[in-house]
Amino acid sequence: MSMWTCPKCGKELTRKDQQHYCLKPQSIDAYISRQDASVRPRLEAIRETIRAAIPEAQEKISWSMPTYWKGQNIIHFAASKKHIGLYPGDEAAAAFADRLSGFDTSKGTIRLPHDRDLPLELIRDIAQWCYEKYAKGRTET
Repeated sequence: MSMWTCPKCGKELTRKDQQHYCLKPQSIDAYISRQDASVRPRLEAIRETIRAAIPEAQEKISWSMPTYWKGQNIIHFAASKKHIGLYPGDEAAAAFADRLSGFDTSKGTIRLPHDRDLPLELIRDIAQWCYEKYAKGRTET
């Protein structure tokens, strides 16, 4: 099998021009800007939904994914070829199982297919639940 070497990082990959993170994004803006143009508005919608739901959380990149953090990671999301993965953890996926019945889920992962509307209200509720459960140093309201 012939390999292709990325000119930016020197990593050997199996397919020419294979997407990979040779240069890790340092911000959510950088992460989104590197995604396919057709997916960027969906990522921005998820970002804005989570930001509005948990404004006290810090935005950062963790595990090469957009992440919301308050003393520890609270929730992540990431683009894939056929879906956007939302990563709230096992407990959140179980807590929202009834509302997630139409989505592919596994081990704390919720797959939001590109060919379906984003469930922004559900994403908001999951983000708020995760913040209540996982945020450290938050003030009670």
